[in-house]
Amino acid sequence: MATPTASVERLSADALDACADELGELLAATVAGGASLGFLAGFGREEAARWWRGRAAEVADGRLLVWVARSGGRIDGTVGCVPVLKDNGRHRGEVVKLMVGPHARGRGLARRLLATVEEYAAGAGLTLLVLDTETGSAAERLYRAAGWTETGTVPDYAADPSGKLMPSTFFHKTPSADLSA
Repeated sequence: MATPTASVERLSADALDACADELGELLAATVAGGASLGFLAGFGREEAARWWRGRAAEVADGRLLVWVARSGGRIDGTVGCVPVLKDNGRHRGEVVKLMVGPHARGRGLARRLLATVEEYAAGAGLTLLVLDTETGSAAERLYRAAGWTETGTVPDYAADPSGKLMPSTFFHKTPSADLSA
């Protein structure tokens, strides 16, 4: 069976609010699957939808940028970018909440969402992107394969969904240099 091509779009605050329930379903399923995204096991769809709705003000004022990938009218994945608004950090952004639903994995969608943030950053004049992920995770392998550079590992940085403290690996990338390659 052919895999439908996902379209990727940046959400406005209103669009984020309109799809918060579906984003909440994606977030809750991803956490339930063991991904370390800042939440613990038992984090349900309703709580996740409220969390997304709580981000609308950040999206409205540019403190958070959110993209979603859709196919067949369904959200398959999402990624965010937090531009640094401090005067001495306006050249960088942090990639956050990259996730792909279990139903859409294995199609290169995570890499496409990551590339979307990188392309945005290069076009917006951001010269540095940073992110962190649980050491040894599938996400860590993705970032390495996508050309991100490991900055270092911090032991016991964050708890996984079960509450166990895990190391996190930090990465960085210069998006503008990558577009010319």
